[in-house]
Amino acid sequence: MRILLALFAALGLAMAQGTLQLYTWTDYIDPSIVRDFEKATGIKVRITYYESNEEMQAKLQAGGVSQFDLVVPSDFIVPVLVSLNLLQPLDKSKIPNLKNLDPKFTNPPYDPGNRYTVGYLWGTVGLMYRTDIFKAPPASWNVLFDPGQQKGAFTFMDSSREMLGIALRYLGHSVNSTNPAQVKMAIDAMLAAKRSRNFKGFQGGVSATKLLLANQAVAVVVYNQDALRVAEGNPRYGFTIPKEGSTLFIDSMAIPAKAPNPEAAHRFINFILDAQIGARLAEYQQSATPNAAAKKLLKPQMLQNPAIWPTEAQMKVLEFILDQGRNNRVLDEAWTQVKSR
Repeated sequence: MRILLALFAALGLAMAQGTLQLYTWTDYIDPSIVRDFEKATGIKVRITYYESNEEMQAKLQAGGVSQFDLVVPSDFIVPVLVSLNLLQPLDKSKIPNLKNLDPKFTNPPYDPGNRYTVGYLWGTVGLMYRTDIFKAPPASWNVLFDPGQQKGAFTFMDSSREMLGIALRYLGHSVNSTNPAQVKMAIDAMLAAKRSRNFKGFQGGVSATKLLLANQAVAVVVYNQDALRVAEGNPRYGFTIPKEGSTLFIDSMAIPAKAPNPEAAHRFINFILDAQIGARLAEYQQSATPNAAAKKLLKPQMLQNPAIWPTEAQMKVLEFILDQGRNNRVLDEAWTQVKSR
């Protein structure tokens, strides 16, 4: 009988452990962290990748909400996912390491009280460029939007709010503007750039950096994390935030509403929020972290890198993308026009 009970107990534990289906950005986690989580918990992690928030949302709506256990959405898409009933509230009693979050990230405007999300990493969108072509960091986004300032092939980011936001900032407006006249100006600026022989399409961060490294582009719009990690200190490549400004983002961990293994998801969130694990994640991604305990463990040269931690002057021209509620349709329609024409 004891042997039989032990077998049942082991079977129950195995079922509780099971598999974690993680749906996240391409190359957005240190593989060694995944292996350590598997060793510590017995939970097998299977990872599926996406390259834009829009792609992730569409996948969840097409059945992924009951397929994946954990997703990593950016700030502005969280209210949309919540309104579509695609996320479930977190059980904070299962995430004791929440105490490690910087207070600045414990009550974000896109998710008051962290009801549905927990900060993962944060960063900026900027311009990655070849230093043999640009002898000094490009000062303005005009190297993309002004044909007279272009120095070769370039790509736009294949993400609606970030790329529209950059066009709006270039024209002197807020990344969150839904003013029809201002949005129309942004559409026109992007369409004019698309007509340039130098335009090489809309790309995700990873694919854009690969084009740059293959000498198929001289400038690409990417997340700072992609630029820093791919370049790995190579002096042939630089990253900058042009003077007009750009967007800030916070990526967070969230559990789909019908996740098959929410227990595993909670354990993974808590694991990532460990101070040492959080520091390893930030160093691997070359990214700023919302984990205050992890930040204390980062190397000084990383903390002093303005491409990772923006300066006060840069912060003044950086904006978080905010959900615009019913006015989101203005931006959705603008993006459709930009992509289809």
